[in-house]
Amino acid sequence: MPLSETPATTAVIRSRRVVLPDGERPADVLIRDGRIEQIAEHGSLLAGSRSDIGGGLTDLGDTALLPGLVDTHVHVNEPGRTEWEGFATATRAAAAGGVTTIIDMPLNSIPPTTTVDGLAAKRKIADGQAWVDLGFWGGAIPGNVADLEPLHREGVFGFKSFLAPSGVDEFPHVEQADLELALAEQARIGALAIIHAEDPAVLEAAPQQPGVHYRDFLASRPDDAEAAAVARLLDTARRTGARVHILHVSSAAVLPLLRQARADGVQVTAETCPHYLTLAAEEVPDGDTAFKCCPPIRDESNRDQLWAALAAGEFTAVVSDHSPSTPDLKLLQKYGGSGDFAAAWGGIASLQLGLPAIWTEARRRGHSLSDVVRWMSSGPAALVGLTGTKGVIAVGCDADLVAFDPDGEFAVHAEDLHHRNPVTPYAGKTLTGSVRTTWLRGRVVDVDAAPFGRQLTRN
Repeated sequence: MPLSETPATTAVIRSRRVVLPDGERPADVLIRDGRIEQIAEHGSLLAGSRSDIGGGLTDLGDTALLPGLVDTHVHVNEPGRTEWEGFATATRAAAAGGVTTIIDMPLNSIPPTTTVDGLAAKRKIADGQAWVDLGFWGGAIPGNVADLEPLHREGVFGFKSFLAPSGVDEFPHVEQADLELALAEQARIGALAIIHAEDPAVLEAAPQQPGVHYRDFLASRPDDAEAAAVARLLDTARRTGARVHILHVSSAAVLPLLRQARADGVQVTAETCPHYLTLAAEEVPDGDTAFKCCPPIRDESNRDQLWAALAAGEFTAVVSDHSPSTPDLKLLQKYGGSGDFAAAWGGIASLQLGLPAIWTEARRRGHSLSDVVRWMSSGPAALVGLTGTKGVIAVGCDADLVAFDPDGEFAVHAEDLHHRNPVTPYAGKTLTGSVRTTWLRGRVVDVDAAPFGRQLTRN
């Protein structure tokens, strides 16, 4: 990425393809003190009408100008599991991928963000390490209902719960009684509940066959596990009045449940992820545990149904669920591991690759850059209440911007990515769409220079 010295007070970025809330068109974008001050006709600024524009002109030509992406589902893992990931490495990867705002999940850090003290520990260690702006989710676990309101006052963006075991002991899943209490409290304080929805009883009843065959792992996390959990969650939301958001929907089986709940007046939104939209079970090689995540990557027919729902506006956001770990925990065969899907850590590392991965598939399916911006910028920003500052190119918003070449192709080499461990299921794939420059509040982000990301709180 280009080097950034001191921030220009005022500058202009020009492109023939500026993606605005009302569509794509040629425009000049005037930035002053980190915010967008004016969107003008292409070529009209720096033509003698403004003598106070001191930061100069960046003319992108046909390279598109997008709002910075907002990724509301990132596992940074620091403190406590910094060898998996950390704020410095995760936010470098984000910036290199055109992501200018992340919201960090309350696990897999130690301590988790389930108390005000846990949040303070997270904020302290993140200070001065972030190349992008960032905020924090809280966690709702058994026994911490009294912690939710204090955390909410401290500015977390909502509370995550698991309906099935999370994989780490310090963040246990909620049983039905815990869920009732947590959702009732979140409804009372006006907080958003974000839920990992898989049903433990269905998972326990599913065939558990360890080994290298992906089909066996897929059978162990069936569609019914998601559908049963979502049905139970929606019933609880109806009774408590809570506002709920379904995380990382992988199964099209939940879509009719969401449609009916919305028709009934339940406050429910949902997201899906690049790996569910761009990868398919049929292409997962046996033993390649870089593809393991929970819920799992399903088949091509299911993927097509997710795309249809996305096109119809049924998903609020497409976000990474960036959940990395060390190669030894993934049991990767190329590092001498067993390739056992049942035993490997589940999580996809893709924070830097989400935009090109989605654009590669979206363009093939006839979608536009405006669609991608709605899914990956304005939608996630709206979910967490950052509309008006993040996620769109509009007057008054932060000048978080991305120069994106929609025709640029590149081959993915995991060792060239900025996240801490070189593990990704996209390794070896050719993707279309290259991030050329990322601006955060009007400054070019240089991942080799000093970070200047800010910590955000819920408005």
